[in-house]
Amino acid sequence: MNQTLHVTIVQSRIAWQDVQQNLDWFEAKMESISGATDIIVLPEMFTTGFSMENEKLAEESGGKSTQWMHRMASKYNAVVVGSIIVKDKAKFYNRLVWMHPSGEAEFYDKRHLFRMANEHNNYTEGTSRLVFYYKGWKICPLICYDLRFPVWSRNRLINNQHDYDCLLYVANWPEKRSHAWKSLLVARAIENQAYVIGVNRIGNDGNGIIYSGDSVVLNYMGEKISKTERFGDRVETITMTKKDLEDFRLQFPAGLDADNFTVHL
Repeated sequence: MNQTLHVTIVQSRIAWQDVQQNLDWFEAKMESISGATDIIVLPEMFTTGFSMENEKLAEESGGKSTQWMHRMASKYNAVVVGSIIVKDKAKFYNRLVWMHPSGEAEFYDKRHLFRMANEHNNYTEGTSRLVFYYKGWKICPLICYDLRFPVWSRNRLINNQHDYDCLLYVANWPEKRSHAWKSLLVARAIENQAYVIGVNRIGNDGNGIIYSGDSVVLNYMGEKISKTERFGDRVETITMTKKDLEDFRLQFPAGLDADNFTVHL
């Protein structure tokens, strides 16, 4: 079991609806990674920005952007994760791709679609929350608006084992609601006794919406352990330690008193 996990967060602008420009840009950004890393995290819809033009921008599963993610994962010998617009069996998804260096890909489809931008009328909601196993860690990936729904994010304790060690959110979360973004990430870390990674974009999109980033890695007590600043174009690698997490859970086993519940889809 790896006791440490090195996570690289990439906070960046995104060119509006220009897939190739974004792939080139993120590839150049990743060249600044120094030292080994295990996971490279990109924002939500990192190839297009948060667009509702699904017909125009969607790729088939295994398409151009997924192939690029495989190439980057192989180059850095690390998982590359971010969400893209995918067409699958005549339906459109805001799909998080978890790409292994081997080329094996796992997927999570965004469950909570942002109705205020009409996302629920342009994409199909996901029906399964997933946990990815990597180098001895259990990681639960979610997307943007999912952050507002604590039941979906809940770290259940079954047979004295937590569902996950780390929650990971990729996002296009506007600056005007940055207080909610920062506050909810802290809440998710504290209530779930887990590391939390939140990677958000910066800059303006094609709808004139401003993004401040506020990307962060938090420990299991909700404390910030990353240094990336808001509005900054930044690549940063942070180390998470499994033993510290496990020791804290033993010392403060709040999960033993958590409520049982069932999510009806």
